[in-house]
Amino acid sequence: MIARVRAGEPEAYAELVRAHTGIALRAARALGAGADAEDVVQQAFFKAYCSLGRFQDGAAFRPWLLSIVANETRNTVRTAGRQRSLADREAAFAEAEPLIPPAADPAIAALAWERRVALQGALEKLSKEHRLVVTYRYLLEMNEPETAAALGWPRGTVKSRLSRALRKLGRLLPEFEPCQALGMENGGEGG
Repeated sequence: MIARVRAGEPEAYAELVRAHTGIALRAARALGAGADAEDVVQQAFFKAYCSLGRFQDGAAFRPWLLSIVANETRNTVRTAGRQRSLADREAAFAEAEPLIPPAADPAIAALAWERRVALQGALEKLSKEHRLVVTYRYLLEMNEPETAAALGWPRGTVKSRLSRALRKLGRLLPEFEPCQALGMENGGEGG
């Protein structure tokens, strides 16, 4: 696909944009862009297009794009000079998915919402590095190599920081198993 874009096919880049807009918006919101998420993503796609000459052949596009989204989010938040509160982030993150799926049992939906709020609060208490690795790995559903590529960290660093972050989440959320709160099946890494 990248080769087609480099060859001058505008529709090829449009396909990449369509395929990655959802995950890019989720990343921007999860990383604190809030109401600016769409602007952040638009700017990230523009910068990615302008930087395609530096994109490594054979590399995965998604982690590369999400690292650009993360940088744009950081710049937007810094430039605006505002810190998003937990409530703002939760509201922005909640916009990405319906609060209660139409067919959901209200009791199950209420428990899921409670877990989500507790998880978001616990994530706020983690260090920046631990919050990032958990966000990329589980909330954005990236595998370990993609997480490493997006964050620009070696895989070993991703593994060790993720392990420490999950232990801290376990202490912060004693009533929930961290793997349950993150929506991981059987606590697996899936990697």
